[in-house]
Amino acid sequence: MPLSAAHLPRSDVSAFAAGGLAESSAALLSDAVPAQARNEALGLFLRTRRESLAPQRLGLPRVGRRRTPGLRREEVALLADVGVTWYTWLEQGRAIQPSVRALSAIAQALQCSAAETRHLFSLAGLALPEADAAPVCVRPSASTEALLHQLGPYPALVQNARLDLVGFNDAYCRLVNVDLHAVPEADRNCLYLALTDANWRACIGDWDAALPRMVAYFRAAMGEHVGEPEWEALLARYMAVSAEFRRIWQRYEVLGIENQAKRFIHPVEGELLLQQTNWWSAPRNGDRLVVYTPASDAVADALARMARQGGLTVPSSARAGA
Repeated sequence: MPLSAAHLPRSDVSAFAAGGLAESSAALLSDAVPAQARNEALGLFLRTRRESLAPQRLGLPRVGRRRTPGLRREEVALLADVGVTWYTWLEQGRAIQPSVRALSAIAQALQCSAAETRHLFSLAGLALPEADAAPVCVRPSASTEALLHQLGPYPALVQNARLDLVGFNDAYCRLVNVDLHAVPEADRNCLYLALTDANWRACIGDWDAALPRMVAYFRAAMGEHVGEPEWEALLARYMAVSAEFRRIWQRYEVLGIENQAKRFIHPVEGELLLQQTNWWSAPRNGDRLVVYTPASDAVADALARMARQGGLTVPSSARAGA
């Protein structure tokens, strides 16, 4: 039987009726309520959170008719890189124990706030993971690769804290007008390409603001990796290839990654305004799935035309230098 207000002390009934269990209730459930009741409460929370998320707002394409509101279970499973059947069982309140890693990924896929994540972990009887940064991702999983492909014609990529392009779809290559498959793996980095590739640079709208923003992202991320050889080598590489980077680096600006509207300049379609949505794969590790959705019907039509045309508009140019 699903958990109801009758299962809670009188002091917690009002919090439950207001739309969700209070954190005090979650603590009570972790310590005093039988495991089956906690499993059911966990499943109820996951289901209501999933049903509250609009797919289009979060960067997922509209595919077919949806019989229920919000995300499908298989979409959550793909975003969290867990099995669909396993996630379904978790929502159904079955007696399975999720790992900290799996629950962290689910919390990120469902875009849970810090309070919601604490509540989720409490219902599962798990301690929140330590705040230490995890190693950056260097290869997308098979399910993430499949998701990138399915998101077309929307441009999408997987990026780590170093701004490396860990994965991408063809729609993203068309958007930036660079055949990323032909770019050496060591050079598949958004900041490095912005500094060295003329096609990439030409497709970035608001260049004078965009480059300092990327440098500020990199500086903020590097704050947790000062002295690490890979990060120091990357910084030295940027310093060597670009005087512009060296000037901006001296400003000591830092920024966090946020969802935002971004302007691209395509050589044929012209100005394209897209909404960037970030799906973080786990707390603080810096790895994310980035999806660009059209800000208007006209931009959606342009992406569809680019997909029908296929390939790049012009061959990728020589590196720009600085």
